[in-house]
Amino acid sequence: MLRYLLRRTLSWLVMIFLATNLTYLLAVIFLNPRSNYTGRNPPVAEAVADTALSQYNLNDKTPVIERWWTWFVGVVTRWDWGRSPVGESVNEQVSFRIWNSAELLLGATIIMTVIGIALAVWTASRQYSAADRGVQLTSTIFMNLPIVVAGLRIVLLAIWFNQTIGTRVFFVTGSRSDGIEGFWPTLVDTFQHLTLPTIVLVITGYAGTYFMQRSLLLDNINADYVRTARAKGLTRQQAVRKHALRTSLIPVVTSVAFSIPGMFTGAVLTETVFQWEGMGRYFVSTIAKNDVHGVVAIAAFGALMTAIGAILADIFVVIIDPRVRVS
Repeated sequence: MLRYLLRRTLSWLVMIFLATNLTYLLAVIFLNPRSNYTGRNPPVAEAVADTALSQYNLNDKTPVIERWWTWFVGVVTRWDWGRSPVGESVNEQVSFRIWNSAELLLGATIIMTVIGIALAVWTASRQYSAADRGVQLTSTIFMNLPIVVAGLRIVLLAIWFNQTIGTRVFFVTGSRSDGIEGFWPTLVDTFQHLTLPTIVLVITGYAGTYFMQRSLLLDNINADYVRTARAKGLTRQQAVRKHALRTSLIPVVTSVAFSIPGMFTGAVLTETVFQWEGMGRYFVSTIAKNDVHGVVAIAAFGALMTAIGAILADIFVVIIDPRVRVS
């Protein structure tokens, strides 16, 4: 198993290297950092713009191969991913926003996955009952509910709740408050900011896992090994939990693991509604500002998260399915 994971890790490192460098070349071709200096009032002299862009290794008058080599050497020797066209450090922006996104998205992913699987097990063992139909209807509504609508509704409810009890329990914007010191005050403040966006992500995201898991359970519940278990005296609910669930978890676990990179850069609307400074908003910002180095850093991060998701999927499949361990 260890040798297999090492091989997989090395192959993913090669893919990350190729994807990152290809993204750099595409970003240089399609993005125009000079646009950040055009149209200003008062106008910026071309010589001034050239000096600034050259300082940040973004001058389009410099050959592409030279810019790429300077950037590549900086990353390899100093782990310096460069600067934006207006001088912001990409390293500082990414390191700050990664932790913000991790706080929000990893917790929300775990919660929505647990809820989706639990509801699938509960309803699959009660197929066609009123509870099953009610959960399906509710999940269908939540799955098709726009994130902006859900976010704004949650914000209004939180504001009403804060006003009703006369104190601020939930924060509707930002990821933390200024001037908070100490472990417990910081922890409480973090939860006050995390609660609302986490609720939005969970209620709009659990349904996909729920429907996939329920469908897989219903397919496996008629398999020979499940029928044999029921013939030995297990109830439908026991057969689902003890036998059908284990096999049905494999596609769900794989899907969730591969969704991690997409969630880090894809929660743009949720981060926008709650003014959460995460990777999603930064991704949109880098494209809007023609930030070549920022786009490449996000692409590298996305490739890294994809590799981590693939390796985690392999590990979880081995844990769940003994047949894979034997092979």
